[in-house]
Amino acid sequence: MTNSPNLPDVSPTSLADLVDRDRVMDPGIRPLWSPMPRVTGSVYAVRCAPGDNLMMHAAIYRAEPGSVIVVDSGGTPLAVAGGNVCAVAQRRGIAGFVVDGNIRDLQEVREMGFPVFARGVFPKPGTKEHVVASGEAVVGGVEVRAGDVVVADEEGIVVAGADRAAELLAAAAEREAADAAQSLDEWEAAHRRKIEAGLAAGGDAAGLPD
Repeated sequence: MTNSPNLPDVSPTSLADLVDRDRVMDPGIRPLWSPMPRVTGSVYAVRCAPGDNLMMHAAIYRAEPGSVIVVDSGGTPLAVAGGNVCAVAQRRGIAGFVVDGNIRDLQEVREMGFPVFARGVFPKPGTKEHVVASGEAVVGGVEVRAGDVVVADEEGIVVAGADRAAELLAAAAEREAADAAQSLDEWEAAHRRKIEAGLAAGGDAAGLPD
């Protein structure tokens, strides 16, 4: 896991159960190498002009250590970052990248172990000419703002709004602790009761076999 030291380690699945669907990113944004460590951190939101990566490259110097740089690439296939950008970000303590778009130099990124979630790879980079206001963006269908918290691993990517992040992360941690303390027999019994109730409410009198 790679995360900010003051944030609990919770799974995206636990957090997703506590937020609306619009806080869960498009599954097309995925880990680019495996096994990918879980990434948890405060969002540093970036918007790039189409075909340009200037703001992404600026972000590796502007973002605080422990943060996750979350990027709207502008909707083109041109790569917004490569091996050296990832290496500098890693050296500066950035927890990882979440990119609605592509990067390049995947072999280098994999070998250095820097967490990148993106749509894919593309060998040609964009230009570095256009300044775009940062601080908020729409990434993977989710509105992200500075100070939000993102949790990402192979299960998916979930964003908690800054105003409720502490509350939601704490609730997710409590849920995981309760789940860990429950045996499979206990879970199955509770699950069976819930399914029986749902079948009965829907008019299915057959129920489940013994």
